[in-house]
Amino acid sequence: MVRRPRAPGRAALVCAMLALTFAMLSANAAPKTYIVTIENMQFNPATLTVKRGERVQWINKDLFPHTVTAGTHAFDSRSIAANASWFYAPAKPGSYLYGCTFHPTMHGTLTVQ
Repeated sequence: MVRRPRAPGRAALVCAMLALTFAMLSANAAPKTYIVTIENMQFNPATLTVKRGERVQWINKDLFPHTVTAGTHAFDSRSIAANASWFYAPAKPGSYLYGCTFHPTMHGTLTVQ
């Protein structure tokens, strides 16, 4: 007598479907967003580490405009008005020193892994 392999049971099929659904949801999850506040002529936090593709949002809470400009020109927000913000999603790993072109005493570091 030849035995045929048993078809998977319902529990195995449900587990496989749940695993596939979880994998699809994880793959489609939105990238994490980090917030840097611009206030009192400072970037806070002044040093931030993110992964490639994650988003960084700089929010200007001062009463006057600022920029977020990398020394290497890897990114440049141009003027961010008071109560406005700017997003950046880095694609290339590295450590980027940045500052405000309007206020040379303002500095920050973005490290991308």
